[in-house]
Amino acid sequence: MSEQMPMTGSLAGRVALITGGAVRVGRVIALALAGRGAQTAFTYLPGEPHEQTVAEICELGGEALALPLDVREPGAPERVVAQVVDHFGRLDILVNNASVWLKAPFLAITRDAWQAALDINLTGPFLMSQAAAPVMLRQQSGLIVNITDLAAFQVWPGYAHHAASKAGLVALTRVMAAELAPHVRVNAIAPGTVLLPEGADEAKRRWAEEKSVLKRIGRPEDVARTVLFLVDSDFATGGVYFIDGGRSLV
Repeated sequence: MSEQMPMTGSLAGRVALITGGAVRVGRVIALALAGRGAQTAFTYLPGEPHEQTVAEICELGGEALALPLDVREPGAPERVVAQVVDHFGRLDILVNNASVWLKAPFLAITRDAWQAALDINLTGPFLMSQAAAPVMLRQQSGLIVNITDLAAFQVWPGYAHHAASKAGLVALTRVMAAELAPHVRVNAIAPGTVLLPEGADEAKRRWAEEKSVLKRIGRPEDVARTVLFLVDSDFATGGVYFIDGGRSLV
């Protein structure tokens, strides 16, 4: 089970939805919000071990709702938001975490791969936010957090489609923050290496450590703490928060 997040204020009575919340960083975000008392819904892909995440949320004393979601399926984002509101009665926090990481040389990127990156990393958060925002506006309060990454700001050969989708998400964050104010706040988090890919070897770890000015990789809890910071910081909107150990500086 992940490290308990520090308590800085109860989220009792508030409802959070995290896309891609069954595993990896999304799971830690879901547990952090549940640990603060939020009723927690999350989405998962078929085959992901969502039952374990549900059990961990319940161990923290919260109620969990796990919903299957492929954001590319027509109507699926709207259906998920409606299910959350039907079950809990409201929606206060949306974390657009679900993402795909595709790599290919620029000249080898297929139209299907390009479209997949945009559909999942950009259109998915757009549709989830478009479904959630009217609920939040009716409540006159809400927070949307988009998880982008450093590819939106740095040149990474081999990741053109990924970078374009994540840069688009940064632009979307800023426009949404302006349009949905004053009642709905919208921010983005740009993590560096906080969790190595499955099967990564020691050479990959050393490479990631060397890229950080702090000379270490982070942890998923670093991202989750930033989500909690944004929950508490009611004057923060339209920002992008780098949680990268200084990698964006070099």
